[in-house]
Amino acid sequence: MRVLIYGGSFDPPHMGHIRSVRTAAAALEPDEILLVPAAEPPHKALSKASPPPAERLAMAELAAGEIPGCRALGLELERTGPSYTSDTLRQLRRRYPKAELIFLLGTDMLLTLEDWHEPEAILSLASVAVFARETGREREIEAAAARLRERYGARVYVLSGEPVSVSSTQVRELLPRRQGRELVPESVYGHIIRLRLYDARPEFAWLREKAYAYLKPGRVPHVQGTEAEARSLAERWGVDVDDAAEAAIVHDITKKCGYDEQLCLCEKYGIIPDACQLASEKLLHALTGGPFAAERFGTPAHIVQAVRWHTTGRPAMTDLERVVYLADYIEPNRHGFSGLAELRQAAYADLDAAMDLALRMSLAEVREKGRQPHADTVAAQKYYARKLREKGVPPVAWTPEE
Repeated sequence: MRVLIYGGSFDPPHMGHIRSVRTAAAALEPDEILLVPAAEPPHKALSKASPPPAERLAMAELAAGEIPGCRALGLELERTGPSYTSDTLRQLRRRYPKAELIFLLGTDMLLTLEDWHEPEAILSLASVAVFARETGREREIEAAAARLRERYGARVYVLSGEPVSVSSTQVRELLPRRQGRELVPESVYGHIIRLRLYDARPEFAWLREKAYAYLKPGRVPHVQGTEAEARSLAERWGVDVDDAAEAAIVHDITKKCGYDEQLCLCEKYGIIPDACQLASEKLLHALTGGPFAAERFGTPAHIVQAVRWHTTGRPAMTDLERVVYLADYIEPNRHGFSGLAELRQAAYADLDAAMDLALRMSLAEVREKGRQPHADTVAAQKYYARKLREKGVPPVAWTPEE
C-alpha cells in the first residue's frame, strides 16, 4: 500500500497544488492521497491575512475533492506548537504501519530538507517525492537526491511534469482586486468569496454567472441594464463603481421566488415584514435579496442595504443606495412610461431632484393601481422634497398620464 502525503499551509490551496498532486499520483499510483495543512509552519510565518486554521482545513478539504482518492487531514491543526513533519509522519506511521509513506515536496524544500527538524526521522519514516516548481533545475534536484540517498539511505522519487507557476502569496494579492479566480479550484474560490477571506472580492464574470442562475431568463437584460446604469451613475457621483455594480448584479436575485418562498426566506434571515410588505411580493424581494446574496457571495453590509432599499427607498439614503435605486428605475431597457426622460436627465444633474421625482412617480403608480404606498416611500419623498426646498431648487416638472 502506498500513501502520498502533501503538507503545506494551503493559504489558500491553488492550482499549483492540484497539478503537483495529480502529477505525483499519475507517476506513483498511490492508494491514498492526504493533504495535511500546517497549523504553524516552522519555516515561515503565515500571512497576516491568513484565515483561522479551521478555514484552511476547510479549503484543503474542498481542494482534495478535486483529486480522486484524496482527502484532507487536520492532524497538525490538532497539535500545539510548530507543525513538524517528523511528528506528522510518526502519527501517520501508526495509522499505516505497513504502508509506504511518500512525502511530496518542492525543489526548494528538497534542497533544505537536511536543515529541517529531525531530517533523519523524516527520511526513515517516509520516502520523498520531489517535483520542480521551475524548469532548468533538474541537475540540482538529482544532486540533492543522490546526497540524501547516500547519507540517509533515503528513497527519493524525482518526478517529471510541467509545473504551474503560481504561489499562495500571488493568489492572496490578486483576490482583493477581483482577480485570481483561475488560479484556485472553483470550489475553493466559492468558499473564499462566501466568507470574503483574504479581503477577496468576486470577479464580476463569476458573480454574474452565479447570480443570473437564480433569475428568470427574461429578467437578465434588466439586471444587465441596471448594472450598466449603476456604473455610469456611480462614476458621475463619485460612488465606488465596483460596489454599485455588485449591488446591481444581485439586486433582483430573489425576484423569481414566489410568495411562500419569500416568507420562508424572511423567517430564515430573521426578517419581520410589515403588513404592506406582506401584501406585495415586489416589496418582499427587496427584503430577502441582500441577505440571500450575503449568504452565497459574502455580499458586504453596505451593499446589502443598497439592495434592501432599491424598491421603496427611505429618507437619508446613502449615495450608493440612491445610485442603485435610480439605476433600477432608468436602466436602458425601461421604456414607455411617463416621466422617464425627465428622470434620466435629472439623475445626472441632481441626485436629490432625481430621487424626489422617482419617488413621486413610484407613489403615483402604486396609487393608480389602488394599493397603499409603503410608509418608507412616503417618508422618503417628503425627505427629498424638503431637501430641494432647503437648497432652493424647484422639483422636476412632471404630470402623471391619465
